[in-house]
Amino acid sequence: MSKTLHQFFENDHRQIDLFLKKALKQPGGIELNYYHQFRSRLLRHIKMEEKLLFPTAKKVNPELITELIPKYRLDHGAITALMVPVPTLSLLKVIRYILKKHNIAEEETGGLYEICESLTQGQTQELLEELRATKEVPVHPPNTIPLALEAAKRALLRAGYDYHEIVSIAE
Repeated sequence: MSKTLHQFFENDHRQIDLFLKKALKQPGGIELNYYHQFRSRLLRHIKMEEKLLFPTAKKVNPELITELIPKYRLDHGAITALMVPVPTLSLLKVIRYILKKHNIAEEETGGLYEICESLTQGQTQELLEELRATKEVPVHPPNTIPLALEAAKRALLRAGYDYHEIVSIAE
């Protein structure tokens, strides 16, 4: 089996991770230009999965995808909610933690990408063209209202994560 889609999404993960690392390169601070690029790329990545990959795979095997997708959608909702507040080092620690777990679940053998790759084999080239043509999601400036972070924390809880517990984990 070709792993073309799998590689496409893994490469995108690596590029997104690179922007996050660059945003955190300055000790004790956040490089906002790189953080903005990180946000834009991450939201585009989620859009590609939600609007293209999931629906294409679901057409082939609705039962399997309907069973798999809820956890990924909860993660996507939590990650998207984390893109709203003003970035802090604690917020970025939580984002990194969730992305690491989420990406492993997608990339591992038998994971989401492998399953979707096997389901969409006959449509790989067409799907890749659509994925590459996906436009960026319009990104607003971070929201300074404390309620934005509280809403993100609730989205995290729905996805099975606890913001304060993740922040307290030693690195």
